[in-house]
Amino acid sequence: MTARVLVVDDVPANVKLLEAKLSAEYYEVITAVNGQQALEVAEAEMPDIILLDVMMPVMDGFTACRKLKENARLRHIPVIMITALDQPSDRVQGLSSGADDFISKPIKNNPLFPRVRSLIRLKMMTDELRARDVTGQNLGLEDLSKWEDSSDIKGRILIVDDQARSSARISGALNEAGHDAQVGEDAAEVLRLSKGGAFDLIIVSLSLRNYDGLRLCSQFRTAEETRTVPLLIIVEDPEDSRLARGLDMGINDYLVRPIESNELFARVRTQLRWHKYEEKLRHNLHLSMQMAVTDGLTGLHNRRYMETHLQILTARAKRDNRPISLLMIDIDFFKNINDAHGHDAGDRILKQFALGISRNIRGIDLACRYGGEEFVVIMPETDMAIASLVAERVRHYTETFPFDVGNESPVTMTTSIGVTSLARDTDTPETILKRADEALYRAKNDGRNRVSEHMG
Repeated sequence: MTARVLVVDDVPANVKLLEAKLSAEYYEVITAVNGQQALEVAEAEMPDIILLDVMMPVMDGFTACRKLKENARLRHIPVIMITALDQPSDRVQGLSSGADDFISKPIKNNPLFPRVRSLIRLKMMTDELRARDVTGQNLGLEDLSKWEDSSDIKGRILIVDDQARSSARISGALNEAGHDAQVGEDAAEVLRLSKGGAFDLIIVSLSLRNYDGLRLCSQFRTAEETRTVPLLIIVEDPEDSRLARGLDMGINDYLVRPIESNELFARVRTQLRWHKYEEKLRHNLHLSMQMAVTDGLTGLHNRRYMETHLQILTARAKRDNRPISLLMIDIDFFKNINDAHGHDAGDRILKQFALGISRNIRGIDLACRYGGEEFVVIMPETDMAIASLVAERVRHYTETFPFDVGNESPVTMTTSIGVTSLARDTDTPETILKRADEALYRAKNDGRNRVSEHMG
């Protein structure tokens, strides 16, 4: 995963060290030497994450972080404070100023890089939701999204910890702070609770005696009800290899025992702030755009929305030098289905086919009905190789799926798919769509039921 990282430190040696570590992981590094310059560089470059020192001239890191979070254009950029300060009160001050994490020097790759990757994934998903929200505004819909005041955020929290004294101490502190905290000890019990609990945050101890805490987190991540709920794990040792694995699998944050109550409150507020904001964006997207930009038959976004959204994502991909790919998908011989089984059966197939596409692409991808039996999938942050793999998955799913046409026996179908990617700086949404269409035409000419690429 590549990204643009802003490193802010007034000590050249520290900057060189971080730059070397990040460059070795193929991140693009930009730098600033104080908080004021960091604000200016962030405004100009729009980095994906900021690594921020605290003790600097002109403007210290705490002040800079607060100003970043006050700026509507910059507040969505994750911030990690990296500093020689190592007292609990320092961590709390950093987290309270809006930082997403606070890592003490000397810098170690674990947990720095897993944390960087975790926050960049969060940023990418939030960017995608925000881009879709901007698309809705461009279509004349009301902008309902606001950044929550974290000091007032309260949430329903599930705590999974079979150490009775520990869980009682954590739940008691959170309940006293105004949250609604509930404790579960048994894995089966907490999975049942989570299905109907509508929790805003789940805290999991990795020291569970009778169950693998990471496996439980994986189950939370794959369950529909908890897929987007932030996960905060408790570890005994920050050097525990399971911490890095957990962050890479989608865990949002962590606490190290012994847990300091103010740090607990600060990390909980941070996760609730992100969660409430993302939930509001999702809710806004669902309510405001359902009628205006959704295809009434399949439930996918329609061509109007796709064209507007592709315009935004193409401009962003060119600005940030990021990949973006596109699939053009067509059901083979669909006219024969309508002729043999009727248009009602054809509509049933289109609904099932659209659902099949949605199940075989990623959450960051956008599936749209382009017209008739043609569909488009926009794939941000994706190169041709990955896009072709996804296209092949859709193709294979289609040829093996029994499509229900009503009272008759299920029918089998195939699909042809054209794949293209952003190839040059002069590309426009129109040229990308044209290349995808040409690739689709080639797939049909070559015998159908296949994937064809066209880079331009």
